[in-house]
Amino acid sequence: MLSLVATDLHAVNAVILDRMQSEVPLIPELAGHLIAGGGKRMRPMLTLACARLLDYPGTRHHKLAAAVEFIHTATLLHDDVVDGSGLRRGRRTANIIWGNPASVLVGDFLFSRSFELMVEDGSLKVLRILSHASAVIAEGEVEQLTAQRRLDTTEETYLHIIGAKTAALFAAACRIAPVVAEAGEEAELALEAYGRNLGVAFQLVDDAIDYASDEATMGKGRGDDFRDGKMTLPVILAYARGSDDDREFWRAAIGGDRTSDADLAHAIQLIRGCNALADTAERARQYARRAIDSLATFPSGKAKAALVEAAEFAVARAY
Repeated sequence: MLSLVATDLHAVNAVILDRMQSEVPLIPELAGHLIAGGGKRMRPMLTLACARLLDYPGTRHHKLAAAVEFIHTATLLHDDVVDGSGLRRGRRTANIIWGNPASVLVGDFLFSRSFELMVEDGSLKVLRILSHASAVIAEGEVEQLTAQRRLDTTEETYLHIIGAKTAALFAAACRIAPVVAEAGEEAELALEAYGRNLGVAFQLVDDAIDYASDEATMGKGRGDDFRDGKMTLPVILAYARGSDDDREFWRAAIGGDRTSDADLAHAIQLIRGCNALADTAERARQYARRAIDSLATFPSGKAKAALVEAAEFAVARAY
């Protein structure tokens, strides 16, 4: 996908660099720390690849892909404050370097920039899609916060949370391409479904990685979700399948009373022992297959192959 959209992505990066500037020096300094920090640019690349799939010849999608990245970056800045994270993509988080107030306010700045870009595009439909996604993301983050340290969180609630906080932006990033390409509602719905299913698969793998990978590979602190008491699918499955002793451990761990490295190691042992990681990975593969199936009506070619590969990468990665 990166090879397919390289020229377009260069144009998007130019928009990002231009629009993150401000007369207030701290804003580009802090925003640049995260935006230039080695992110995959997955969401804007999806917008570009979907436009290529539809043979869109224009350039409107460049600004809109930049808007998508600004929305994503703003949510990361806010998330790191909420979670108290110290590491992202192998680097210290902005909130650790500049403090929580600066991170929140620069996140607000990037949200505002994204809406400026949407308004400049002039499409009310695009504005509706991306603004709705922004609201849904915020709802998902709040729902995740209320589910934190709650062992009665169901798999259904968890899937609803990740559908909002992660998959909504994937879906919107894909849907705006057929809007600007004027490809029709059928293409919009198909690519929205692709993005939504890809986003769920992506987050399922992300949540499994927290218990399966190492800090150097992930680029973030190992066990962060565990120590934060987040009810991700590996924990939900392990708690449901555990013995009375196992459940007692989970009650203490998710409650915040057992969060040492030894406790994390025990949690990983329990998760692996009941196949919770393997089953989380299998669910991710199911969503990835649904994403790929959503592309069935589009003609074969480099763009379709890249989108299929993206879904396969989402479930095969270790970071």
